[in-house]
Amino acid sequence: MSARVRAPELRGRGWLNTGGRDLKLSNLRGKIVVADFWTFCCVNCLHVLDELRPLEEKYADVLVVIGVHSPKFEHEKDPDALAAAVERYGVHHPVLDDPELDMWQQYAARAWPTLAVIDPEGYVVATMAGEGHAEGLARLIDELVATHEAKGTLHRGDSPYVPPGEPETTLRFPGKAVPLNGGNLLVSDSARHSLVELAPDGETLVRRIGSGERGRDDGPAGAAAFSEPQGLCRLPEHAAEVAGYDLVVADTVNHLLRGVRLSTGEVVTVAGTGRQWRSVVDDHAHDALSVDLSSPWDVAWYDDRVIVAMAGIHQLWWFDPIRRTAGMYAGTTVEALRDGPLAEAWMAQPSGLSVSPDGVRLWIADSETSAVRYVENGVVGTAVGQGLFDFGHVDGPADRALLQHPLGVCALPDGSVLVADTYNGAVRRFDPGIGQVSTVADGLAEPSDLVLTADGGVLVVESAAHRLTRLAPGALSAAGASTVDGPRHRTERKPTEVAAGEVTLDIVFTPAPGQKLDETYGPSTRLVVSASPPKLLLDGAGTGTELSRRLVVDGAVAGGVLQVIAQAATCDADVEHAACHLTRQDWGVPVRVVEGGAARLPLVLRGLDA
Repeated sequence: MSARVRAPELRGRGWLNTGGRDLKLSNLRGKIVVADFWTFCCVNCLHVLDELRPLEEKYADVLVVIGVHSPKFEHEKDPDALAAAVERYGVHHPVLDDPELDMWQQYAARAWPTLAVIDPEGYVVATMAGEGHAEGLARLIDELVATHEAKGTLHRGDSPYVPPGEPETTLRFPGKAVPLNGGNLLVSDSARHSLVELAPDGETLVRRIGSGERGRDDGPAGAAAFSEPQGLCRLPEHAAEVAGYDLVVADTVNHLLRGVRLSTGEVVTVAGTGRQWRSVVDDHAHDALSVDLSSPWDVAWYDDRVIVAMAGIHQLWWFDPIRRTAGMYAGTTVEALRDGPLAEAWMAQPSGLSVSPDGVRLWIADSETSAVRYVENGVVGTAVGQGLFDFGHVDGPADRALLQHPLGVCALPDGSVLVADTYNGAVRRFDPGIGQVSTVADGLAEPSDLVLTADGGVLVVESAAHRLTRLAPGALSAAGASTVDGPRHRTERKPTEVAAGEVTLDIVFTPAPGQKLDETYGPSTRLVVSASPPKLLLDGAGTGTELSRRLVVDGAVAGGVLQVIAQAATCDADVEHAACHLTRQDWGVPVRVVEGGAARLPLVLRGLDA
């Protein structure tokens, strides 16, 4: 029997959502604690926040979730930015600020997100990497409740969570915006789960579409409900007439697309089931209301249909409002930067879309690679950006320029594109004609979108300032732009040292309590392996059904990133009408090839007892 592991004490720069009180594990003795290691740029971490909400409600008197914020990007180390993110994403539990990743290291976290389960006596009993663990967590919590109630070590009571006050503002963390006929603007008011129509001044409230409460109800403007909506797309008149609505909304946390009739504010669901996509990649057209989506973040009319930035699975999808069908458009679900034909390209959390005035090019804000990408003639290309771990604020030639987690783009009539460089608090401009990047404006609070108005002006959705801001006249001219040579950053995740030659990749999978592998529809497991650079692997790349794979690593390559996707199908064991489940996880594993390195690389698909 392995020794029990005492949970390390929780220490950091400060606490949020505790009313100013510092928490210690001794304060939580008698409760089941889930430490959620997250970073607010990461869409998978946001998925876990939503998976934890029903558990926090169901087990309110025995469970305490502690968010441990361990940042990736430099901007995420800012305590004010963290406080804004906690409000923006509706985090209703205590959060520990861990800017130097001290707790991350003490709890041996290796990926965002990671969950550590601590029992009422203060011992770590399970760790879980990735998302999709809600059912397994519920079963584990039930077991811990039964065990510790019998032992007398479970203490029921209230959570230490103390809600902060909510300021009075017209908008709260607006996400995206579109101009309407007549000069008004429609804005996704993400933290208030609604859409807001503003007068041309960008300030005066005209109407609100949505109840303002988190939900997923269709119906009239005052009763309809969204959950953190983001992107908005006006349909062409011919498509709107057939579809019966004028506007498509990326209802992000509901994993839905919604249609809005602007004359009445009526809302209807047009794509998605409300379930998060966890499946296999295919190129088929599906009935739009029968297909699962994953955190749609923006929408744009391109290639005679709505293109969806599917941030949750690092792809672009398409939606046809006339045929009422949907399917995958670009990307493989591998999270990385690789150009090429639509079906082979790699993206990382695409979050902003804009179409060139001639309709030829679709610009993409690929946030996790801090890149500006584009689609043209069936190929994905990169205009600015280096990869998942390189970011900064550097202007100049596009092949050297750096951004930091951009969320929005706006194509201009002259062929250039503006970028909402979110974590740099700046608006940047890329001019393809000369291949240069410049800074148009800075000092902004997390700009997330840009809108070109009918008079040629530009409005910035300044999300963390809860407002729209107009760029100064002349800012887009060559004289108005500036050249910044700021810091360059690289996220240094400690690489795994592997040996040249044969290396065994093992995916360790343990079904959740009460579940078993399900072979009903064929092999229950699937493993996809690739590498960046591709020459890192001499053999072993590709797709198979075994969770163990022989890799051959090229000793002439110093290192790189192994891209691994694993999934397993399970069903409830020994019950009538068993429910089926699909566990899926992807990893980008930095490796360094060294003499004497590991000949076995284990990755955990489902959390194991510590």
